[in-house]
Amino acid sequence: MTHRVYVPTTVAGLAAYVEAGAVPADQERYVAPDDTEEGEYAALVAAGVASAGLLEGAGRRVVVVAEVDDPDAAVPLRDLVAVHADTAPGADPEDDLAWFATQEIPQLLDGSAS
Repeated sequence: MTHRVYVPTTVAGLAAYVEAGAVPADQERYVAPDDTEEGEYAALVAAGVASAGLLEGAGRRVVVVAEVDDPDAAVPLRDLVAVHADTAPGADPEDDLAWFATQEIPQLLDGSAS
């Protein structure tokens, strides 16, 4: 059985995951309680709030989404299914995060994705 996990981070944190090739097992994560749209949205929102707490000043909230067999294990980048992020630094924390495909991670890291 797979689980959808939501990992709160920042752009710098995402860059570290890319460099390491995985999200470490000790990173905070939120697991969708079920596979309903409401359950997944609740986990995404909770991770977005946690991501805001990781920012020092104006930055971009980032939530990495993965489908994994073990929600407590390290997450290889190949298991990522999407990234949600603010479209600009300093966005209102009440705003929804934008969806980005995993192929757009390089643009998120260099600041050209919005």
